[in-house]
Amino acid sequence: MMNTTRIADAKRLVIKVGSALVTNNGEGLDTQAIREWARQIAELREHGREVVLVSSGAIACGMQRLGWKKRPSAVHDLQACAAVGQMGLVQVYESAFSGHGLHTAQVLLTHEDLADRKRYLNARSTLTTLLGLGVVPIINENDTVITDEIKFGDNDTLGALVANLVDADCLIILTDQQGLFTADPRKDPAATLISEARAGDPSLEAMAGGAGTQYGKGGMITKVIAAKRAANSGAHTVIASGREQDVMPRLARGEPIGTLLVSEMQPLNARKQWLADHLQLNGKLILDAGAVKALGEGKSLLPIGVVEVQGEFERGAAVACISPEGREVARGLINYGSSDARRIARHASADIESILGFIDEPEMVHRDNLVIC
Repeated sequence: MMNTTRIADAKRLVIKVGSALVTNNGEGLDTQAIREWARQIAELREHGREVVLVSSGAIACGMQRLGWKKRPSAVHDLQACAAVGQMGLVQVYESAFSGHGLHTAQVLLTHEDLADRKRYLNARSTLTTLLGLGVVPIINENDTVITDEIKFGDNDTLGALVANLVDADCLIILTDQQGLFTADPRKDPAATLISEARAGDPSLEAMAGGAGTQYGKGGMITKVIAAKRAANSGAHTVIASGREQDVMPRLARGEPIGTLLVSEMQPLNARKQWLADHLQLNGKLILDAGAVKALGEGKSLLPIGVVEVQGEFERGAAVACISPEGREVARGLINYGSSDARRIARHASADIESILGFIDEPEMVHRDNLVIC
């Protein structure tokens, strides 16, 4: 039985709606559905909940407006499509929420906004200020300026990052499925709904499988991974059907709908949370077994435990710490640029000054700037 109090007690919610819902499976913006979600969110606001809405649909809307039947693959076509579609998407949301006396704010993000600490903090400050003003932020990936190197890739990931960004209690992912099943119910009639599980359970990814649709890049697998990411900040995740009658208020009242993926982690502090949210890193440090063990015990990473330095980066860059078996065990902000890091790797901290002619820190990465994966 789903532990519904986890959702009923949530005060700050991030709600993500996918392209299939927003565009009624690609037929064009579903204005009736959007008005209904606005009504439900207005009800949540009346009961003291703070809501951030992450909405897909710009590219799908643009496809419909331009008469394109197939999602383009070229980046410049995607950017143009998103620019056209974003106009329609924003107009419909603004109209829907204004009917309930609510102001909305459009916030477009790229990975670079959350990978740079200064911009991360600026985004966090803006969103928390908007929530304090009673405004409903509507967030989408800034598809008009993305490139292959900086895009999130799906708004499930973006929803999880936003949940971490604003310290949300719960991430609600609304989709065209009832929730997470033991197998794809469209292919396996024996599949059963999973009512509750632990976010990050490895078996969930095997059950999710599958890719997205021609209108969106997500799929159940991205939702399972997003739940794992949201759990880093202590947020629980619900995967439920956006077509379920009154789904948002019913979840908020504690009704067991869809799949609840529970976070069992203690929230990370803001700095480590930011590190955990890095999707793109500037380099890699290959560690020996002793260094991996030390990190697991909560210690800093010393130069002597670094076997190899890969990539080119400056001091303060975010890097991945890799075990001898090739597994990422941690990530953090490094105290030395790549050139200096290579020179002091496999050396004791006492030797740093004699090798470089100076010493910034005795650690390659201090434990306060490390997060274990």
